[in-house]
Amino acid sequence: MKEGTEFVDGQYLLSELTSRIIACAIEVHKTLGPGFEEVFYQRALHRELAAAGLDATREVEIEVNYKGISLGKKRVDFVVEDCLVEIKAREMLEDVHVVQAISYLKASGYAVGLLVNFGGPKIEIKRLANTRSRGTAEMPK
Repeated sequence: MKEGTEFVDGQYLLSELTSRIIACAIEVHKTLGPGFEEVFYQRALHRELAAAGLDATREVEIEVNYKGISLGKKRVDFVVEDCLVEIKAREMLEDVHVVQAISYLKASGYAVGLLVNFGGPKIEIKRLANTRSRGTAEMPK
């Protein structure tokens, strides 16, 4: 079985890609465990994504617009091929983290994103979809 394919679910857009990213994130959490600052998980995930043959760019700037006018740029943790990835190192994810990640996803124009929290005893991963993107992604029920 190809690494990461155990997380493939046809109801999600770009499921094969997100599954490979999830496998990398799980490996990082399994190896480092909880308790480190976010930057350590970011560095480790970048190495793991590269080792998996994924094209990943760290700290990508996205344009934030309001009614067609640029308000400035916001830096997101990763763009991995066609997927935005935002990471956290918190005890647990809160609704505000999900809302923030969805806002970044909408601002970036990407159809799919992942929110990954390395800070708890168990890794938390949320697949996100941008219903306003050029694609046809919808949030699964």
